Amino acid sequence: MSTTTASAPSTGLVAARATGLGKVYADGGRRVVALEDVDVVFRRGEFTAVMGPSGSGKSTLLHCMAGLDSVSSGSAAIGGVELAGLSDRQLTRLRRERIGFVFQAFNLFPALTALENITLPMDIAGRPVDMDWLAVVVHAVGLAGSLTHRPAQLSGGRQQRVACARALAGRPDIVFADEPTGSLDSRAGAGILSFLRDSVRELGQTVVMVTHDPVAAGYAGRVLFLADGRIVDELVRPTAGAVLDRTYRLEAKGATS
Repeated sequence: MSTTTASAPSTGLVAARATGLGKVYADGGRRVVALEDVDVVFRRGEFTAVMGPSGSGKSTLLHCMAGLDSVSSGSAAIGGVELAGLSDRQLTRLRRERIGFVFQAFNLFPALTALENITLPMDIAGRPVDMDWLAVVVHAVGLAGSLTHRPAQLSGGRQQRVACARALAGRPDIVFADEPTGSLDSRAGAGILSFLRDSVRELGQTVVMVTHDPVAAGYAGRVLFLADGRIVDELVRPTAGAVLDRTYRLEAKGATS
């Protein structure tokens, strides 16, 4: 299978990088290669979508890049910090201070208000909340009238907006989103995707999103395609139709290889 290496800019523009990244799992007595020799760069101020069939390694790539899972070979770095050289405590601190997370499950605390959920990571870290920046994020995500509500009082789409605001409130270097609209209806999902895109365009955020949905991928500035643990294609300035066409072609190629 031919592979693609995602193009690399100068070091000053890099939010996260993987070099020769490999991940192997032991499943019973079976050796499972989830990622194999992946080279990829995620640029600052860029919205990247990662796509691929089930089992292609896309979520594993996100988890390894975010320091949520260890790598078997190669390296992963946030900015200029190599994750492999960090202790568990240092990794926790890095994730808390420099990385934002948005998952399909909203992961909100039901006893806390929307505002308390948004500021929770900073409260735990003992970091002061930048109230001016928080106001910008809250306005951008459209939650100004909902900050005193608890999660049970919010729709699924608004709960995910709280999760997005929480990911951005600490001004992280990069936000990793794993199927962030997977549990939402199309209208709510479109709202979240528009917010993520606008956070890149207007707030200078860096977002890496794993998705299986060509429509969701069409909101990104770049789409990477994974198959069998490798990056096999890249699409810049995508549309949903172009993503779908590329997906069909890669599936057909895989079926005949």
